Amino acid sequence: MAAADIAVRATGLDKTYGEGETEVHALRDVTFEIPRGEFVVLQGASGSGKTTLLNQIGALEPPTAGDVEANGFSLNGLDDDGRTEYRLKSVGFIFQFYNLVPSLTAYENVALIAELTGGDVEARSEEALASVGLAERTHHFPGQLSGGEQQRVSIARGMVKNPPLMLCDEPTGALDTETGVKVLSLLRDITDTGDRTIVVVTHNSQISQIANRVIELRDGQIIGTHLNESPKKPEEVNW
Repeated sequence: MAAADIAVRATGLDKTYGEGETEVHALRDVTFEIPRGEFVVLQGASGSGKTTLLNQIGALEPPTAGDVEANGFSLNGLDDDGRTEYRLKSVGFIFQFYNLVPSLTAYENVALIAELTGGDVEARSEEALASVGLAERTHHFPGQLSGGEQQRVSIARGMVKNPPLMLCDEPTGALDTETGVKVLSLLRDITDTGDRTIVVVTHNSQISQIANRVIELRDGQIIGTHLNESPKKPEEVNW
């Protein structure tokens, strides 16, 4: 596959925490490729290394060995400023517990990120919130929003930078099933209509049914990769 068609490539990736008797191998010789425009699930039990791998793709921490390439360049080749710029311009992050600022409205939470990347902050922020169905809730504070609405604000905040890559760590883990399906439908639509690559960490094996690609991890190693030729829509899955 040509380099231009690859969103993420990991080669011989290792991550070790601690030393001596406390040493933990979180990732061991992880190698894979993710094509652009796919919805990808990193799946595995707790402690399998999936969140550590997501952190590597997001340049949140350096590897012990190996390399990650994203958007055509090596993350290992970046200094601290370069890694910060990569996270700012190339990646949208969505977390399980939203990480919204409680004293800011939905609009202000999104605008806070939009301001970091320049342009028409007001128009981009309003457009991002409208795209997740929150045009009428822009001036509400997080405490006035449901869990699903707060997660949609988080998604809008990730999208406002218009990043080619979005990384999601258990994005439905704090939501009830019905609300989780709505959030997954939104993420799936972002991939299908926006040509973004989305990588989702989850322990929920049912989410793999809506993915283009499922990467299974156990004990810090990839134990299998599965491709879905015809991914299901979230509302078609028997949750």
